[in-house]
Amino acid sequence: MELLVRGRELQITPERAGWTYVGFETARLQPREGRTWTLKDREACVVLITGRCVLRAGGTTLDASDGRASPFDGPPHVLYSPPGIEFSAEALDGPVDLAIGSAPGSRAGAARGFAPKDARLEMRGSGNMERRIHHLLMEDRDAERLLVTEVVTPAGHWSSYPPHKHDTDDPPRETKLEEIYYYRLRDPERGFALQRVYTADRSLDESVAARDGDVVLVPRGFHTVSAPPGYEVYYLNVMAGPRREWKVTFDPDHERLR
Repeated sequence: MELLVRGRELQITPERAGWTYVGFETARLQPREGRTWTLKDREACVVLITGRCVLRAGGTTLDASDGRASPFDGPPHVLYSPPGIEFSAEALDGPVDLAIGSAPGSRAGAARGFAPKDARLEMRGSGNMERRIHHLLMEDRDAERLLVTEVVTPAGHWSSYPPHKHDTDDPPRETKLEEIYYYRLRDPERGFALQRVYTADRSLDESVAARDGDVVLVPRGFHTVSAPPGYEVYYLNVMAGPRREWKVTFDPDHERLR
């Protein structure tokens, strides 16, 4: 299985990823461009990465005309669309970058829009493990399977650390969740992040260098991220699995660092 997916306008289906639940795509809209999507039997979470736009779904309109210049400039506007509901985006006076996470769904419900002020913010870790988390569509917000959050990691810090995993369905200790990491860099031309994904028996043990716009797939195993000195790192996490709970197990070799 390929873990690192490069590109600008990405489209990752569960079939391409080799798993069951998580789908992901990115879209770049030019000024005044509009685009619509309808995902049959899949719920969707649209995250405004950069730019200014208007998002719509099922009679709900989210005015993101204040937008954000970069994913490092505070939380985003977020649109949740239930399965089978058409949703759209219309760019205003500049280009717009969107990220869309999806997962299987069958439940009817209302579309919902969230402004940046609605995000639940958390500072996690200390010292060079400190990072800022924007909880966008976690357990405290209703959805069928999707869990979505974004993390800003200062240059020289470690994130998703200590290494943890969520590949075993054993609640309340751990829940099985597929996950993608979608990366953006403060210095997109020169910046990079390092991510390691590995299992306890090392049957999977890969380290990859992610650049601006790349995605890393985490099908199983422990995982962690490093933001090299000089390069602030942003990533968006989209997760889904058989149950909608985020319960993780930390690598016992590094448990003492929590």
